[in-house]
Amino acid sequence: MADTPRITLEQWRALQAVVEAGGYAQAAAALHKSQSTVTYAVQKIESLLEVKLFEIRGRKAVLTEAGQVLYRRGRTLLEEATLLERGAAAMAEAWQPEIRIAVELIFPTWLLLECLAEFARERPETRIEIFETVLTGTDEMLAEGRVDIAIGSLAAGVTSTALMPVRFIAVAHPDHPLHRLKRPLTDRDLRRHRRIFIRDTGAQRKSDVAGVDLRWTVSHKATSIRAVAMKLGFAWLPEETIQPELREGTLKPLPMRGGSERFAQLYLSLSDPEFPGRDAARLVEIIRAKVAAQCTHDRKKARARRRK
Repeated sequence: MADTPRITLEQWRALQAVVEAGGYAQAAAALHKSQSTVTYAVQKIESLLEVKLFEIRGRKAVLTEAGQVLYRRGRTLLEEATLLERGAAAMAEAWQPEIRIAVELIFPTWLLLECLAEFARERPETRIEIFETVLTGTDEMLAEGRVDIAIGSLAAGVTSTALMPVRFIAVAHPDHPLHRLKRPLTDRDLRRHRRIFIRDTGAQRKSDVAGVDLRWTVSHKATSIRAVAMKLGFAWLPEETIQPELREGTLKPLPMRGGSERFAQLYLSLSDPEFPGRDAARLVEIIRAKVAAQCTHDRKKARARRRK
């Protein structure tokens, strides 16, 4: 028979509160318990595990090395227990009232809306909240539990699965000085001209871009496309997104030496892969099916172009 844990979740919660609130009195207030109850819970951990969790330095109690290890593991245990309860509650519900989804800006907007439209036909009363994100902003929202589903260009942990590739091309207005060079372009040529970027929405984003001095940074792809079409700079943009501008001739691919295309891989992740909720799981099914169909269509078109 497996050993029965000697420390209760309430005792681990008391330790976490003492550390994070900054003292026994503050922890007691946060937990709405008496200070003696919190003190007893922490002392019980020490006596049962035969370790000292805190030591006095000056006038302040700080975690010992063993205390730091136990605090980190206890916090993880509490997080897992919370996720387990939340997942069980989700399974008990037929449907959930709201789905929150973070979507990288480079994911085709029309494709996302088609997926949501199909889901809405099945669940018209479900609220959908969409966060349009860039790079680390997508990963952050998923990691912080602020969304149920994330489609991003960074794999958010081992549960992320590849969704679709996105083809980028370097473009500028046909009258941009880069096009007037009338020769294959190098990275050195590009560095002499303003590049339009879309801002990373992550809190820990980097403000500088290696090797790029001349740049403007905007918050949305529509602004980026408009700026390039107004001859204000060049940009690497998703080819699918700028099809109208390419057809109209307001944007033109730059003749890069070695090819004017790059690829980014999009991944799909769930906040809680084990207990995604019936509604989130169904929306994921729809997204995967529609993306797979679109990717198959795109591959057929690409083969047809090559045959020509």
